[in-house]
Amino acid sequence: MFDIQEELKKLPAKPGVYIMHDVHDDIIYVGKAIILKNRVRQYFQSSRNHTPKIRQMVSHVARFEYIITDSELEALVLECNLIKEHRPKYNTMLKDDKTYPYIKVTVGEAFPRIMLVRSMKKDKAKYFGPYTSSQSVRDIIDLSQKIYKIRSCNRSLPKETGNDRPCLYYHMGQCQAPCQGYISQEEYHENVHQMLHFLGGNFEPVIQMLTDKMYAASEKMDFEKAASYRDLLNSVKQIDQKQKITSSEMDDKDVIAFARDKDEAVVQVFFVRHGRLIGREHFYVSGVANDTESQVLTAFVKQYYASSPFVPSTLMLQYPLDDREVILEWLSGRKGHKVREVVPQRGQKERLVELAAENARNVLTKDREKIRLEEARTTGAVRDLAEMLGLPAGIRRMEAFDISNISGVETVGSMIVYENGKPKRNAYRKFKIRTVKGQDDYRCMEEVLTRRFQHGLEETVSGEEGKFSDFPDVLMMDGGKGQVNVALKVLNQLHLKIPVCGMVKDDHHRTRGLYYQQVELPIDTHSEMFKLITRMQDEAHRFAIEYHRQLRSKTQVRSVLDEIPGIGPARRKALMKYFGSIEKIREADEEELMKAESMNAGSARAVYAYFH
Repeated sequence: MFDIQEELKKLPAKPGVYIMHDVHDDIIYVGKAIILKNRVRQYFQSSRNHTPKIRQMVSHVARFEYIITDSELEALVLECNLIKEHRPKYNTMLKDDKTYPYIKVTVGEAFPRIMLVRSMKKDKAKYFGPYTSSQSVRDIIDLSQKIYKIRSCNRSLPKETGNDRPCLYYHMGQCQAPCQGYISQEEYHENVHQMLHFLGGNFEPVIQMLTDKMYAASEKMDFEKAASYRDLLNSVKQIDQKQKITSSEMDDKDVIAFARDKDEAVVQVFFVRHGRLIGREHFYVSGVANDTESQVLTAFVKQYYASSPFVPSTLMLQYPLDDREVILEWLSGRKGHKVREVVPQRGQKERLVELAAENARNVLTKDREKIRLEEARTTGAVRDLAEMLGLPAGIRRMEAFDISNISGVETVGSMIVYENGKPKRNAYRKFKIRTVKGQDDYRCMEEVLTRRFQHGLEETVSGEEGKFSDFPDVLMMDGGKGQVNVALKVLNQLHLKIPVCGMVKDDHHRTRGLYYQQVELPIDTHSEMFKLITRMQDEAHRFAIEYHRQLRSKTQVRSVLDEIPGIGPARRKALMKYFGSIEKIREADEEELMKAESMNAGSARAVYAYFH
């Protein structure tokens, strides 16, 4: 048994990360310390100076562990990674986990390309962004190609020069076909150089160039070309207007401010690049009720930049950071040169921060009701369910199961997962029934549950974190007493103790209550808890049916192509990969059929003859 007081005596006087676990061994809090011995002991001394959130967290701690690091900076990086991985209940949490689009120009290539990407890499390319809208990135790339005629294809140039005909972009006037040698490398690089200035926010040269070309075409009475230059000019001016000057300083900066209401906060970030506001985004942060302004901002900065591929040169903040030196050292290491923190008190910079704060307040006011409703339908509904079932530790993860078949053919099982009242789709699992012949839902369910929990136990014993190692706090069975008894039988055989509920339906196949501990519990059909249970039931059914249809479709494809002489597994696979469906294969002529991998004239003739 873990003796907290004894373990406190063993803590080292070194930097590191500490991890708090509850009675279920779930990670409920992660923190970093310059001196582990001093920091962790503070939690278990007098609680008079603790916030209510910390007092509650400490009351649930069953054990703690720690990881020693070489420095506070290393501890900060590890803390960020662990919080992102485990999302502990009592850490101030950034709710959003978004990735933003960037414009990438492959300047290290002989003939550089322009493209949209979702992450920055340490390569020789030049990146612009982040942008908050994929569509705005596509618009800028499209405009850049129309003006500078830079390629976006994947051809390896100059190695593949002349290997193929020029693509559609050449015929549309958006590429000068370096793949055909129609433009020299020097001239192409000059176009790239001008485009980089444009993407960096220097619009004046291109505005002047397009204006001159528009008037020149007009003087030559070439009004169609003049109109095309006019349209390009208007597009550039529109982007220029959106990215208006916000600062005389030309460095990259993120302007960050927030507004809060009880336990929720909205953080607003303005992305300023080369002195221009190129976009903005807001983020929701939870668990802030007892945090200071600096603590909220510090938690956001650590979690946001731990996953952001881009770090600006300057953070312009509403409040100063806690742990300022180590955070700036960490960010500078990620950036590759010094990152500074600015907390403006007056002037244009202070007004910009206040504008971000005003936007955050506006989002919070506008979304407060939406947040309340979302909380009620998710975590609120889960709290109500835990209270009804008498589970004082609460419910984090729920799993629901369903079986699907038609007359016992291609029987499948589905497992869906909800965490904190929301579907966790990357944790869904499918099961193809192996041991049961015919239609027997109880035995099929027994097989599915046995495989699910046996896999989980094997992963737990081996110490690996796999697909099944995270066990549910509650099992939700699609059915009443019979399905509940099947689940309890499996759990007893595997020596597992997990609460099991049956979602009981009425004569119209609608959920009417829960079967739990041999009692049917009625549920208010207008409650959020009822709606959550119904959503889970419908989702498990949908997922099982979808998988069943996939298997039936594959079976039908195999049965049709199996009948064609000379078409074995490799050719069946090649045909489906190339054409995508039986209908497309049926419509193809012999010449088209031969384009699929491994198909020859004889096999193409056999397929065509079969369908015609």
